[in-house]
Amino acid sequence: MDWDNVAAEDVIEALREVEWSTPPRSFGEFFSRFAFPRSFSKWKSRLKCNLYYYRTNYFILVIFVLGLALITRPLAIVGAAFTALSIAFLNDSFAATFNEKFIRTIRLFSPHLAAKMRPPHMPVIRGRSAARKTVYVCGKPRWVFVVIFLTASLVIWFSSCGLLWVLYALLTSLTLVIVHASLRTPNLKARLNTFREEFRAVWRNYSEL
Repeated sequence: MDWDNVAAEDVIEALREVEWSTPPRSFGEFFSRFAFPRSFSKWKSRLKCNLYYYRTNYFILVIFVLGLALITRPLAIVGAAFTALSIAFLNDSFAATFNEKFIRTIRLFSPHLAAKMRPPHMPVIRGRSAARKTVYVCGKPRWVFVVIFLTASLVIWFSSCGLLWVLYALLTSLTLVIVHASLRTPNLKARLNTFREEFRAVWRNYSEL
């Protein structure tokens, strides 16, 4: 795949639509073969490739750094968990899976309430849903839950350890991600893997030209 032709917004869109349950890459693969990029264009291409290819590893790395920084503040760890959940809700696959499993659990106790939590009917026009990008969780747009969990995490962090310390830990974790994605040379598997199923949305606009 020629990552030079992939825009940053396309990478973000692909990360939003990719399967959330993809296992992380092995520890040995994640920490091997580092080198400085030869040019700015090579750096951008490598950065986009690694951010997508090692997405699960980076997510775990961010959560690990936050947990390590807040290990002496148990309440702040709960705030970090809420933040991780709100970020996970931005992924279509995770939001849909969470919605189905949660409604299935509620149905065991209250079928009537579970029916009310179903998403509204989506009209289909020419084989496509008119609101195909609208993802619902428990009958509400997912951004509602993203805002709720982010607000809860901010309140918990502010009351437990202060936002400045949290921002410092978050900045450290993001810096580690950028440094790794910039220096990790794409291996042969990353070069040959075209992500035909997962990355279809990225190339949709190019195929329609």
